[in-house]
Amino acid sequence: MDIQSLDWRPRIGAKTDYGIGCIGCGGIVQYGHMPAYRKAGFRVVAAYDLKREAAEAVHALTGGSATVYDSLDALLADPAVDIVDIAVMPWAQHEIVRKVAAAGKHMLCQKPLSLDFDQAVDIVNLARDAGVKQAVNHQMRWDSGIAAAKLLIEQGAIGTPTDAQIQVGSATPWHMWPWLASAPRLEVQYHSIHYIDAMRFLFGMPEWLTSRHAKYAGQGNVKAETKTITIMDYASGVQSMIAVNHYNMHGETYAVFRFYGTEGAIEGTIGLMYNYPSGRPDTLVYRQQGKDPIELPLDEMWIPDALVGPMAGLMSAIETGGLPPTDSADNLNTLRLVEAAYLSASEHRSVALAGFLERR
Repeated sequence: MDIQSLDWRPRIGAKTDYGIGCIGCGGIVQYGHMPAYRKAGFRVVAAYDLKREAAEAVHALTGGSATVYDSLDALLADPAVDIVDIAVMPWAQHEIVRKVAAAGKHMLCQKPLSLDFDQAVDIVNLARDAGVKQAVNHQMRWDSGIAAAKLLIEQGAIGTPTDAQIQVGSATPWHMWPWLASAPRLEVQYHSIHYIDAMRFLFGMPEWLTSRHAKYAGQGNVKAETKTITIMDYASGVQSMIAVNHYNMHGETYAVFRFYGTEGAIEGTIGLMYNYPSGRPDTLVYRQQGKDPIELPLDEMWIPDALVGPMAGLMSAIETGGLPPTDSADNLNTLRLVEAAYLSASEHRSVALAGFLERR
């Protein structure tokens, strides 16, 4: 197996000239979406934000090719817009999706799809009933380390998977998202949701989920959990652990993934989390007992590079008539795991996913 030539980059379809209209043009769009789309050659043709200056910033980042609109309805009336890239707060997404679906536009939704599971189901149904494609921006699946690990696991490099770990300890710059301070749910809802989705991408749905949530003694006015440990047990025997601490104030930052199997191991780092948001490229090393480790050279990191993946997948689905890799109906399973994590933490017990899914 020639690991060093592994093609882990996002697959981009033949048609990439769909017109993208951005709804919500804040920081993540400016320092994430725009560099990624420019790199892939995607066309951003329109922008709208409640703060016009944010839309004008996107206009500038396109070299002046994106039309700035003063209303959502005006952007949706533009025939040049084929895909709407929604990047708003989760509580605002439902009504925007309703309008986008009514306009017959395909859409890339932000995660979490909603803070209310029933509303998330309605978001999915709105797109289905309108006959438009709807993907969710779970871009960590295309983070270079995770994407490469997926290919290695599929090719049998580690044999039968047995254990999976993602562990992160960082001093998170909460000032970048001041609205999170009052959020009743925080770490799992907005951060570990990425890792939960990545584990589901790699290993499927677990049978059991156990989650424990805590707060840091000095987190001040930040209301909800900032330290969590989530364990997922699978019918195959795989056990995964996600452990995150956003108040690693004195230790060295770490952001590592470990995937072990009967024939080998994959070990790496999530580069973005080192000096976020500047970050550095991911790393990945493949190991087998008694053999020299093999390092896979990676030159990309989670943001902005992985943001190519969800949009490329959506475009391919439009072109072929298939489903996006992060199709919103499938994404409901990631939200089910998030809901199970909060239920587990609140009731101090493990949650059986079979029974949990039946109730939702």
